[in-house]
Amino acid sequence: MSTINVNVVTPDGAVYEGDVEMVSARSQSGELGILPGHIPLVAPLSVGAVRLNYESRVHLVAVNGGFVEVRPDSVTILAESAETPSQIDVDRARRAKERAEDRIERAKQEEINYKRAQLALQRAVTRIEVAGE
Repeated sequence: MSTINVNVVTPDGAVYEGDVEMVSARSQSGELGILPGHIPLVAPLSVGAVRLNYESRVHLVAVNGGFVEVRPDSVTILAESAETPSQIDVDRARRAKERAEDRIERAKQEEINYKRAQLALQRAVTRIEVAGE
């Protein structure tokens, strides 16, 4: 099967580089499935796991927003932050999840930024899922 080159980049540098058979990512307008030869596209990404399929294996990268640029032979993901499973501190992600859940609960009673708390929760849950926990 043919492959497409993928680069996941953050302001701190490259997080993932390699050839894959398929890229799946969540854009703000819905789920994207990208195969070699895909039409050119630029789309804003949502917080979520990017799935990189190669030889019946799936590699996950937790992505916190950013953009995906698709060309027929390459995909570049420019993310605010991104982590592979080995880079994720699961205990830290669980603590962040608990803090976000507490903020969401308080937001119902106080004037706390509910949207910000939801995004923090979504980031923490994504990191925990990508880490396989």
